[in-house]
Amino acid sequence: MTFTGAIGAACMFPLRAIINTSVALGIHPNVLTLIGVIVNAVAAWALATDRFIAAGVIMIVANIFDFIDGKVAHLTGKQSLFGAFWDSTLDRFSDLALFAGLIWLYADLGRKDYVLIATLALIFSIMTSYARARAESLITKCKVGFMERPERIVLFMIGAFTDRMAGVLWVILSLSVVTVANRIYYTYLELEKRPMPSTEGAAGWVWRFFFWRDDRATLPYDLWVIAILAFTWLVPPDWLRDPTATGLGLAGLLLGR
Repeated sequence: MTFTGAIGAACMFPLRAIINTSVALGIHPNVLTLIGVIVNAVAAWALATDRFIAAGVIMIVANIFDFIDGKVAHLTGKQSLFGAFWDSTLDRFSDLALFAGLIWLYADLGRKDYVLIATLALIFSIMTSYARARAESLITKCKVGFMERPERIVLFMIGAFTDRMAGVLWVILSLSVVTVANRIYYTYLELEKRPMPSTEGAAGWVWRFFFWRDDRATLPYDLWVIAILAFTWLVPPDWLRDPTATGLGLAGLLLGR
């Protein structure tokens, strides 16, 4: 049992009660999906108005609905191709809303640099999903790359609760770029019938971490999570302070002074 696996198992206790209640009330899973995206839109408003703690709480509520809709569909026998399409499409709206909230906030603060970073993170997050969807029209499966939607959502909540959104955006942007590259390269190897990079030896460990194919709740996954959390925590909140106000310029911004 890894620590991420233990956290997931612990979270399932209250979620099972919510799932059972939704099944007992006969709530259609597509309705749960819609509620989730509406609540995420409220979280986006909280981000846009610099209410980060409130945004974090609202995101937890939104993603309870986002998590349980598939479980409810399975238990009630209401799984369908349209339900899968509906869920995937509304997930994109949720992602776009949260990033739009941050872009609005940074524009209001006059931080053009973080408007750009949040915009690029939005673009590559959407490209992460698009690359997989397009690849899986050509090959059987393309579930590679670390920065998928669950990781992005958890990072958004961490950034909101800890006031470390600057570090979170850098992580989401950089690992989303790597994830898109992973999916392009993986699809190329599959279509050209070429072997996957070896995970043996020192070079193998580099491939393992930057051409991500491991499952969640594994030791390599835990190591990545620890590295991400450490970076996010060490990035000082005043990375988002206007560096021109103190005359320190870029050096001051990077040093967090």
